[in-house]
Amino acid sequence: MAGAERLTLRPWRLTDADAIRAAFAPPEMSRQTSEPVDSESAARRWLHRREQQWQEGSAYSWAVAGRSGEVVGQVAVSALDRRNETGWVSYWTVPAARGRGVAAAAVRAAAQWAFDRAGLFRLELGHRTDNPASCRVATAAGFLVEGLERQKLCYEGQRFDVELHARLATDPGA
Repeated sequence: MAGAERLTLRPWRLTDADAIRAAFAPPEMSRQTSEPVDSESAARRWLHRREQQWQEGSAYSWAVAGRSGEVVGQVAVSALDRRNETGWVSYWTVPAARGRGVAAAAVRAAAQWAFDRAGLFRLELGHRTDNPASCRVATAAGFLVEGLERQKLCYEGQRFDVELHARLATDPGA
């Protein structure tokens, strides 16, 4: 994986099940999904949900693929509010892709798609304040800091503050 310039956003495929299971294996990835993705069948269920959400128009999720087609991450636009033309952006990358601009490039591309094709005007995302890497992704993708959500998340009994970012269709570069 040589960098963000060699990425492709593509629909998820059932053949990505092994890559999904491997991606969710690190302990820090358990927070990225509501159910464990620790088996072939769990990975297939995860993939089926992404396909179903896309077909319903309730969320849009892409595999982020490297030059040789390997899955290096995901970017998604969900929590769609059609009336207010808003959505929530989420992303993750596999450990080997981190720190290379992969997530920022994927988020920029998904945001542009959401503005141009899904008719959204405002996109939001949030990250724990103790996650500076995710903050760098958000700002590199053109998302401006808008505020702090105090103790919003609770993991294993510990509460975390979340920094909220947003990008508008009218922002520079959008």
